[in-house]
This record gives sequence, structure tokens and C-alpha cells, in this order.
Amino acid sequence: MNTSASSPWRRFLGWLVELDSIHLLILGYSSYIIFGWLVLCLPFAHQDGSGTWLDHLFTSTSAVSTTGLVTISTSDAYNWFGEFTVMMLIQFGGLGYMTISSFVVLAVSGGLSPMRERMGTTALSLPDGFQVRDFLKVIVVFTFIIEALGAVALVPVFRAHGVASPIWQSIFHSVSAFCTAGFGLFNDSFESYRGDVWLNVVISVLSYLGAIGFIVINDVWKTIRHRKPHLTLTSKVIMLSTFWISLIGTVLFFVDEPTVRSLPVGERWMTSLFQVMTASTTVGFDTIPIGKLGASSTFLLTIVMIIGASPSGTGGGLKTTTLTAVWAEMMSVLRRRNKTTFLGRVIPEIRMRAAVANLVFYLLALAAGIYCLALVESAPLADQMFECASALGTVGLSRGVTGSLTPIGKGIIIALMFVGRLGPVVLGMAFFSTPRARLERTDRHEISEDVAI
Repeated sequence: MNTSASSPWRRFLGWLVELDSIHLLILGYSSYIIFGWLVLCLPFAHQDGSGTWLDHLFTSTSAVSTTGLVTISTSDAYNWFGEFTVMMLIQFGGLGYMTISSFVVLAVSGGLSPMRERMGTTALSLPDGFQVRDFLKVIVVFTFIIEALGAVALVPVFRAHGVASPIWQSIFHSVSAFCTAGFGLFNDSFESYRGDVWLNVVISVLSYLGAIGFIVINDVWKTIRHRKPHLTLTSKVIMLSTFWISLIGTVLFFVDEPTVRSLPVGERWMTSLFQVMTASTTVGFDTIPIGKLGASSTFLLTIVMIIGASPSGTGGGLKTTTLTAVWAEMMSVLRRRNKTTFLGRVIPEIRMRAAVANLVFYLLALAAGIYCLALVESAPLADQMFECASALGTVGLSRGVTGSLTPIGKGIIIALMFVGRLGPVVLGMAFFSTPRARLERTDRHEISEDVAI
């Protein structure tokens, strides 16, 4: 009897063992979403009983994918338990599947199984030279320290504005900002805090720290402690690209956006920086109504959202390293060079192939999402394109389309958010990649130890 009872369980475990790391990632994120959805559907998680099962699934997917798009108000629809559930889904989604569980296993047993090592490398987009075990410790410890400091820094802001439960508000928004989720407990995001310098600074710092990626944090920390002689090429690429995207985007937004021209100069610069920051880090907060932006600013934010954050961080999008690699390839062609270089370093061919595949799959997923949404929704096409770019980039900015979506439209956005969290190229590999036995024999020695795409 025991044998027959345990047979299905053994077959299930055997099936899990046979899965490669990419399929396990898909299964893991799906289980997070389903679990969160079931919890949010419970009657005692609601505040006013609003929302259908599809709305709760939308919220769960948005939280796990750290997007921030919602079809119902988080603060109006859910009580404290529901809000806490959303925050935990954001935390697990931001840190990434396997990160926390592997950290617990590592703390208890002192080691990781080969499967968890492979999962960690795939989930965190780690280049060679990074030890998964050491990297997991850096991720978890750094995350909780920064989120705690962010919460402490936000408490005076919310108390000064007379917000109810300022401590809880501070914790929730600190986690949401660092995980670049964009979920808020204010229905107008941070539009009421547009002129609050301290809040703008704290939220921006939290978002940038989450978006630049744990590779950079780990690299900078080791360099400061003199355990490494210099920063890796990946860290230099990420910091340079993040800086220039923020600088150029802020200047263009400041000069061109009509809704900020009437603001005082200092507040105008701060608002411009915040909106470009929120798109580039994919955090999704706003201090001015996105639906009222001019056409050029809307297009600018769409481009920035598509580019997105950096690998091994909490943000989404195409990734700055992919953009840099494709840019370097273009410049090498224009200069008639046989090798692709950036900052004087040769980018390996295998990394260039990964960057091109990522770009193509991302644009195909975006085009498919826009086309499908246009088939079932009546909103202006420009707004639908912005919505799809926000969902696939896991940003969370919206021009007012989300709340009026049809059930089919909600399903399309759910699919885009899920694909955006995994990465379109990862989903493509799940369908088209070689079996695990051949994947394990990939020529990893061809990959540079300090380049990640």
C-alpha cells in the first residue's frame, strides 16, 4: 500500500529532477503566482469584497513579476492581510525564484545541490567567476538591510503628511521601491508628494539600488574591501549605461514635457528625473499623471521602459547590457572592425548571440502583445502600446488603460507580465532549446568571466 501511495509522488519527483533549470524557473514562478492568487481570493483578505477571481490573478501576477499594474486598488480592495500578501509576493518575485529557499538551505546545510547551483546561475544571469553560494548571501543580506534603511527613512515623510499607519506604509513602499514593483497604497501613486524632496530621493535611491543589479553591488563591495583589483566590465557597462540613460532622458523630459513647464525650476528637474528614473528602473511610481503627458514624452518613456534595468537585479526590460552589446556590434560594423569591443574589451561571440536573441524575442513578444490587445480593446493604439511596453518591461506605468480592460485584455497583460518576469528569450529557450544533457555540455569556457548579457 505504501508503494502504490508513494508511486505518484515518486514519479512527480522524478519528473522534477529531469527538468532543466529553465523549465524549473517557469514552474517556480507559476507556483508563486497561483499560491498568491489563491490567498488573495480568500474572503478574509478583502476589505470591501471588490474584485473578481481574474482581478486577484492579475494582482498576484503583477506582484510576483514586480510590475505594479492593477485592475483594482490595492488599498481599497484588500485589508492588511491582503496588503501583506501582496508585499510578500513582491519580495519573493523581486529576489527571484529559488533565491530565498536556496539561502535557507544554505544556512541550514552549509551547501547547495548541483541542481540549485544551476538554478541560481540561470535565475540570476550570473557570468563565470561568480560563486552562487556567496552571491546568495550578498543578495539576501543586502536586500533586507537596504529595505530596512529605506523604511526608516520614509517614516518621517509619512508622519509629516499625516498618513495613517506610517510605519506600515514605509515598510510596504520601501519593499516595493527596492524590488522595483511600483505597488503603492495611494491611489494616485506619489503625485501628492511631487514636491517632497526627501521622498523623491529615498524612492529614487531604493529603485536605482534594486535596478542596477546585485552583480554590481557585489562587485563594488569586493572592490572597496580590496578583494578585487578593479570593477568588472559588466559593472562598468551597467553603471555607464544607467547614468547616460538617466541623464539624457531627464534633459529631454525637462525640455519637452508641457505638464512640468509651469513648475518651479528645481521641482521641474526633480519631477523629470523621477519620471525617467521610474521608467528606466522599471519601478513604475509616478509624481505626475501619466495619462496627461505629451506625445513625445510618452514615446520617450516607452523607449526607456523597453530598455529597462540591468541583469541580476529586481528590474525588468530588455536590460542595459543587451542594449550596450547591440550598440557595440553596430559601431563595430560602422567602423569596419572584425571584433566587437566595448571600453577596450572584446565581447565574446556567444554573448553577442545572446544579446541579439534577447532583442529579437523581446520585440516579437512586444509586437504580439500589442497586436492581440488591439484586437480586443478600443483604447487608442498609442495607449495600448504604452500599456504593453509597461507590462512586458514589468514597469507598471499606465495611461489609464488597465482599469478598463476586458477579461481577454486582462489575460493578455497577465501573459506579458509573466513573460517579462522570465525574460522572452528564456521562454523561447524553454520551447526551442536542446535537451538538458546537451545544455550541460555548452562551451562555457567561451564565456568571458566578467561579461553578462
